[in-house]
Amino acid sequence: MRILVAGGTGFIGAALCARLADADHQLAVLSRDVLRVREPALGVARLDDLAGQPPWDAVLNLAGEPIADKRWSTARRSRIRSSRIDLTEALGDWVRRLQVRPRVWVNASAVGYYGIAESDEPVTEAASGDDSFSSRLCRDWEQAALQAETLGIRTCALRLGIVLGPDGGALQRMLPAFRLGLGGRLGSGRQWMPWIHREDVLDIIERCLANPHLQGPINCTAPNPVTNREFTRTLGEVLRRPTPATLPAWAVRLLFGQMGEELLLSGRRVEPQRLRDTGYRFRFERLESALADLV
Repeated sequence: MRILVAGGTGFIGAALCARLADADHQLAVLSRDVLRVREPALGVARLDDLAGQPPWDAVLNLAGEPIADKRWSTARRSRIRSSRIDLTEALGDWVRRLQVRPRVWVNASAVGYYGIAESDEPVTEAASGDDSFSSRLCRDWEQAALQAETLGIRTCALRLGIVLGPDGGALQRMLPAFRLGLGGRLGSGRQWMPWIHREDVLDIIERCLANPHLQGPINCTAPNPVTNREFTRTLGEVLRRPTPATLPAWAVRLLFGQMGEELLLSGRRVEPQRLRDTGYRFRFERLESALADLV
C-alpha cells in the first residue's frame, strides 16, 4: 500500500512506520521536522510537496501535541486543539482535492472522549462524552476526521487508552520514581486506567488498514482495564520495588491543574467491544504480562 502518515515521528508513529516499511509499504511522512523521518519513508513538510505523486491508498493521522506533559494554560489548550483539529481539517481538504482518493483513513483519538464521570460501569463505543476539555477535544477531532466518510472513504477513529511502550509515553515518565521505590497511587487510586501495549496498537492499525469491516470509533484498550491502585501495585511487583507513596488529590490538582483533574484523577472503564466483535486477539491481555515485557 501507499500510505501517508501524519505524526510518523512520534511515540506510536515512529514504531508504526518502521513496521510498515518492513512490510514493504511505501510511506510518506508529513512532519514539521523532515530530518527526523527515517528512510525509506519520504519526509514532507507540506501536503503540497506531494503534488505529482501516484495515488495514496491510506491516510494515517497520529499527529498532535502531547496532552499530559504539563499544565493546561489557555495557550496550551489552544495549541493542543490546533495540532489535532486544524491538521485533520487540512488533511481532509487535501484529500477532497485528489482525483483518486484513499480507500481508508485511520485517525487517532483517545478514551478521553468518554469524559470524567466517576463510574465502574464498562464503557463501549456506544457511550457518549461530557463537557470536559478532553471529551470535547476528542469529539471535535473525530468529527473532523469522520468527514472523510462523506467522500466515500472508510474511516476509523482509534480511541486510544494509555499506550505502554519501552521508549516513551506514560510508562517512561513513571519508571524513574517507581525504580527508586517512590512510586504510588494518585488520589484515591480508584480511577480506571484503560491501558494498551504499543505492539497491540500497531497490530490494530494494521488491522484497520486491511479489514473492510472496521469503521467508525474503535476503543484501543486492553480487555482487562485496571484502577490506578492496581496499576501501581502491579508495576511495583514487576520491578520488585515497594509502592508506598500517595500523591493526594489536592496535590495533583495543585501541581497539574485541570490536566491533573481530567487525565490523572479521572478515568473510565473502557472496553474494546468492536475489536472483540471482529475477533481481534490481543498480544497482551493482562497488565502483568505487558509490564514484564516492557521493563
